[in-house]
Amino acid sequence: MQQSDFEPRRRRWPIVLITVLLLLGLGWTAAWHYAAGAAEQAVADWRAREAKAGRVYSCASQTIGGFPFGIELRCADAKGDLSKLQSPMQVEVKNVVAIADVWQPTMLTSAWSAPLRLSTAQAGAPIVADWAAAEVTLHGLPGDPERVDVAVRDAELRVETAGEKLFVARRVEVSGKILEGTAPTAPIVQVVLKLAGAAAPTLHEATAKPIDADIAAVLRGLKDFSPKPLTEHFRELQKAGGRLDITSARVQQGDVIAVAAGALSISPRGHLDGQLRLTVANLEQLLPVLGIDQPQAQNTPMNSAFNALDRLAPGLGNLARQNAPALVAGLSLLGQQTELEGKRAVIVPLRFSDGLVSLGPIPLGQMPPLYY
Repeated sequence: MQQSDFEPRRRRWPIVLITVLLLLGLGWTAAWHYAAGAAEQAVADWRAREAKAGRVYSCASQTIGGFPFGIELRCADAKGDLSKLQSPMQVEVKNVVAIADVWQPTMLTSAWSAPLRLSTAQAGAPIVADWAAAEVTLHGLPGDPERVDVAVRDAELRVETAGEKLFVARRVEVSGKILEGTAPTAPIVQVVLKLAGAAAPTLHEATAKPIDADIAAVLRGLKDFSPKPLTEHFRELQKAGGRLDITSARVQQGDVIAVAAGALSISPRGHLDGQLRLTVANLEQLLPVLGIDQPQAQNTPMNSAFNALDRLAPGLGNLARQNAPALVAGLSLLGQQTELEGKRAVIVPLRFSDGLVSLGPIPLGQMPPLYY
């Protein structure tokens, strides 16, 4: 073949290359637009399913972008109208941005812009949540998730009008992962909660000082994750004999360290039942915070328990009240002596009996039911 035969080919190959690149670009653009349309339709279908359950979500404006390597859905001034639920409420958040990578379409990451405003019919003033950063990551499909991770930094929950802080935390992390089954059918779910510098100043003296927590549990007995009131999920859980297996839990507040493991279920009346094996270091510092070192004081769990004993058998409550100081002082001796992270500790049972909570033989109070 003569040299002249190669000249036309040499002149043609750049044109061929450009044509191929253009076709690939057009194909990629078409594929992206198709995926973006599918994502928008998936969001619309999810909203329709939620609306059937009385949860209506909307955006003041919604846009889709992220071309060429991602799909980015922006929802400005997002609102959730949950007025048809058993506990009606309305939720408003400034902006939500959800991003799905083209290479990993089953992982959706969303960033939430503060503040979030929560209004309920029961509460007088709305509750406002603020944070420095909040991110939610969903693995799987919106209708059939496999795992959800929530991470919030510098969180604050307050009453809008009074500015009263209900909850603060440097870091909050919550993860939910389906171990067996699927979201629509008999899911067994692992839940992990991590708190750093968390406090609820108005709830109780025991929660006023910051705590760090790392808790892992497995929830068994759920029927599904279909949109329905939370109380209905609890009822189904109770009927199925479901339980929450707390596989590990560590909570620290100052020098007080507690670890626990055990199982909790729901009684027919909707209260918690079960027992946790609780190991506490520096228990003597915890008792004053719980208010059980002063059994004579009014409005304490122990005093309420003694009054109940008096109603059942006159004089019995007063006898128990007189001996309560010795009971409290000897609580560390009643439990099994051990060591926790290099500190002297004691093992005592934390019991839940149809909502009544007690630490060893000492009552702590009555928890409200999960449903009525």
